[in-house]
Amino acid sequence: MAASFLTVLTDFEKQSLGERQPLPERYLGLPDEEMAERIALARATLGARLVILGHHYQRDEVIRFADYTGDSFRLARQISQHPEAGVIVFCGVHFMAESADVLAADHQQVILPDLAAGCSMADMAAPDQLETCWEELQQMGVRDVVPVTYINSAASIKAFVGEQGGTVCTSSNAAASLRWAFERGGKILFLPDQHLGRNTAYKMGIPLDEMVVWDPDAIFGGLDPDEVQRARMILWKGHCSVHTRFTAAQIEALRRAHPGIRVIVHPEVPWDVVQAADDSGSTEYIIRQVKQSPAGSAWAVGTEIHLVNRLAHELRETHTVLSLDQMGCLCSTMFRVSPNHLLWILEELVEGRVHNRIQVPAEQKHWNRVALDRMLSIR
Repeated sequence: MAASFLTVLTDFEKQSLGERQPLPERYLGLPDEEMAERIALARATLGARLVILGHHYQRDEVIRFADYTGDSFRLARQISQHPEAGVIVFCGVHFMAESADVLAADHQQVILPDLAAGCSMADMAAPDQLETCWEELQQMGVRDVVPVTYINSAASIKAFVGEQGGTVCTSSNAAASLRWAFERGGKILFLPDQHLGRNTAYKMGIPLDEMVVWDPDAIFGGLDPDEVQRARMILWKGHCSVHTRFTAAQIEALRRAHPGIRVIVHPEVPWDVVQAADDSGSTEYIIRQVKQSPAGSAWAVGTEIHLVNRLAHELRETHTVLSLDQMGCLCSTMFRVSPNHLLWILEELVEGRVHNRIQVPAEQKHWNRVALDRMLSIR
């Protein structure tokens, strides 16, 4: 190799996190076959020193090179399984790479192929807004509250939650996380996705009238003290721009067009959509339910289109798998991680150069780790 495998470019050290580094022109317009061959070669050259993680919502041209695919929860668990790897390339979005950096060992570096791969939901909860919310809850006399943040949140949010005795959750363990929190307090502040919080709590038997929505742009969340005192779930006013595209009307239309079809949706969809569906669960749960269903089963799936298309292709001989949104439901920020970016990152690693390293600030790392360790320990 031309230089130390773990050398970090000084120009990146000067970059602020999230600033997009342009893809070199020589990586634009490459034929798919050439990119695939070069990625495979670079990956083979790097060997066990490299681990590639790919989220389910990634495009096929990227996911084919992942050592592990999964949702946030499954991928987070893979970090500790490869101490020999010096670099973890996370084909996902920014908050996922941050969590990987927190869970990684000191000698490991986490890379996001495109720094522009963010998450609109995560951006809906800013640390100053959360601090204000916490202060206003105290002013309202609400102190028996445990914060729970979805993994789709910034490292600064996770750090605050960890310091205040809370935990991180994913869609896979959201119910277990709420049970854990209720064992420690009478109320939960759940952020940033109100729909995941509402759907999970309702499924656990908490009625809607014991849930309120906290608007971070309004004084005291737009709520009066009595409303907050009566509530068991305080839901942050945030959502996933992909999953809120699904509607109960879409389910009704598909049932008319395909009598007998079963509908399964991700719990980030609105409450009425979950009620109209036959089942709901994380991406891992959706995959398992569809794959384990009898041959001849027909499914309409309400989640990101790349996952749905992948399922449909894999099961094309035995099952019918359709997207609930017939116009397609693309996570545009996930889509920013392209095979071009992956190729550039890997070939630069072969030459000893590290681009787009994600590093959580040291002052946030401890409480991030506390919150994430709690998440991983909850059963």
